[in-house]
Amino acid sequence: EVLGSDDPTLDVEVISLAWRFYESLGLAHVTLMINSMGDEACRPQYLVALSEHLAAHERDLCDEHAVSWRTNALRVLDCKKESCISVTSNGPMLRDHLCNPCREHFSSVTAGLDALEIDYSTSDRLVRGFDYYTRTTFEFASDAMNSAQNAIGGGGRYDRLTEQLGGPSTPGIGFGSGLERILIALEAEDIVLDVGSLCEVFVVDTTGGAQAMVLCDELRAGGLAVERSYDQRSMKSQMKQADRSGALVAVLVGPQELDNGTVTLRDLRSDSDQRQRVVERSAIAAAIHTLRNEMT
Repeated sequence: EVLGSDDPTLDVEVISLAWRFYESLGLAHVTLMINSMGDEACRPQYLVALSEHLAAHERDLCDEHAVSWRTNALRVLDCKKESCISVTSNGPMLRDHLCNPCREHFSSVTAGLDALEIDYSTSDRLVRGFDYYTRTTFEFASDAMNSAQNAIGGGGRYDRLTEQLGGPSTPGIGFGSGLERILIALEAEDIVLDVGSLCEVFVVDTTGGAQAMVLCDELRAGGLAVERSYDQRSMKSQMKQADRSGALVAVLVGPQELDNGTVTLRDLRSDSDQRQRVVERSAIAAAIHTLRNEMT
């Protein structure tokens, strides 16, 4: 999100940020749709024209919108049912009612996307049902998803939101993206991300689990990515889990270490006889950082 400017090149930059993100994931079947919602100067006139059209054809609308269109006529444009699509396709379009400033703004946005060579299509049905949305709206969809609900992200300009919340007039634009939808899109394109290991340290505790809880909290507070086992599993079971985690180092706490105020650090990436070292419990964080630097 970006607040404080209504510059159309900012719209382009926000859209391109999302586009490049999907691109960086390897998604090749993403389409971008854009539209303009107009503003408080031109949208009211369009709503009058749209409402008159819907009133004349309300019997042809779907059951949901046959009455509810009176509350929010724009919602009908977003309806996916054939009856509503048929009615609105023969009705007035917002693009034909834009005032000159909104038309110029939208033209600058499309010109910016052209300059960045970002493919897009305009969609008269891409609207938002809230009054605070103005001008640019956009949505990303995955053509690889076998579903009518194939949107993976979208956003728009909301120049009136802050004002409606009681603040000063502050233009803004932003977007959101559904993580679940992105994962589904990645799966649909058979893309497996190589994110490497997300675990640096695995704590193995054979004294009951309380030490693992404290150590994990301490090491995480020190900036390390830490995992552990639960349910008081055996040493062998915990070490197998540590190997599978991809961690660089295991921290071992057994009865002897607990009595001595020490821990054993085991380098999980080495086959050397010197892969283990015993360190003082108070020096564990520094020792792990040193070992991590040596290994990487």
